[in-house]
Amino acid sequence: MESSLETQTVSVASHAVEHEHDEAGNSKFGFIVFLLSESVVFLSFFGGYIILKTTTADWLPPGVTGLDTQEPLINTIVLVSSSFVIYVAERFLHKENLWGFRAFWLVTMAMGTFFLVGQAREWAGLPFGFTSGVFGGLFYLLTGFHGLHVATGILLQTIMLGRSFLPGNYDKGSFGVEATSLFWHFVDVIWIILFVLIYLWQ
Repeated sequence: MESSLETQTVSVASHAVEHEHDEAGNSKFGFIVFLLSESVVFLSFFGGYIILKTTTADWLPPGVTGLDTQEPLINTIVLVSSSFVIYVAERFLHKENLWGFRAFWLVTMAMGTFFLVGQAREWAGLPFGFTSGVFGGLFYLLTGFHGLHVATGILLQTIMLGRSFLPGNYDKGSFGVEATSLFWHFVDVIWIILFVLIYLWQ
């Protein structure tokens, strides 16, 4: 009788572990599909930008000879560097060093905020607007859409930082942190492509 109960207990525990594993795997798969769908959206924007740039006679708005690259370059370095910082934060979490994780996670959030503030400052000083020809519309659409993703990433990081103070939050894994980090890397890669297309290819 006792042997039968032990067998049933082991069976139930094994089933629960398999269910949690499947749920985590499905979540990761779903998130990867989401990132792939976002990639398709950005790739369509990139393709449209390239086609219009190579076929439009008056590409830049009247009176505009090009974009300043100094401040955008600084913003780019900060944003790309934040990918390394968030990676370090994850390493601390895997080592169960919560305060190290929180410190580097907070630095990542600050670097993302620095990027957004820099982009807003750049927008405020530009001599053209959203309706200033094809380039003006595409510039604000692409940088604005990417900026929205950066803001979303910072919001997700804020949520993950808050959850790190909940007792036992990581007993069943750290999928939220991993997904947020992956999203942040994605945002950084997209910006590198945008920086090349918009600022370097003038």
